[in-house]
Amino acid sequence: MQPTRCGWRSGCWTSSTSTGSRAIRFANEGARGPLPADVLWDGYRRRLEADRDAEAVTYSLWVDWFEDHATSASAFAEVLGNDIDRVVAERSEPLLRRARRVLECSGPVRWTVKELTYRTAMRLPDLHAAVFRGLLASFHDVYGGLEPAVALAFLGRLDLPTDTQHLAELRHVLAAGHKNHYRSPGAWDDAVRSCS
Repeated sequence: MQPTRCGWRSGCWTSSTSTGSRAIRFANEGARGPLPADVLWDGYRRRLEADRDAEAVTYSLWVDWFEDHATSASAFAEVLGNDIDRVVAERSEPLLRRARRVLECSGPVRWTVKELTYRTAMRLPDLHAAVFRGLLASFHDVYGGLEPAVALAFLGRLDLPTDTQHLAELRHVLAAGHKNHYRSPGAWDDAVRSCS
């Protein structure tokens, strides 16, 4: 995995993805906007649940809504936080697909906003890998952050393969009390050396 502006993802989004997703935010803020909130967020939810590529919509969530602290709490609530209990209870593939996609790109969302959603998602083993990727993104994203002790406890409850890439390193930095890669620049490199 390579570090990107968007966090530690397996490759960053292309410029065409970026251009396409910006149209959503521009339309919402344009002369004819804002879009009705129910229409805007229902559109995001439907695209996130669809059985097709959602890269443009997850990119839009990440950079247009989640990185902006003025919009991240409401955006996260609309696309997952308000109905995570329903996702866990119903367990339908479309709802699980949406939950996975949102959790994985939720790195920049404030910890206090997403902690309860992560905790609830952990009740469902099908979401454990997505919670892990959300925690990893929370540590590595420029705007990310987490509470190390709580995140470490979450890691201990996730059923993940022991050879999960970056699991040992994330445990290491969290055990040392680090909240974010950019606030502790040498911590990840130390973890890589210690865990290899």
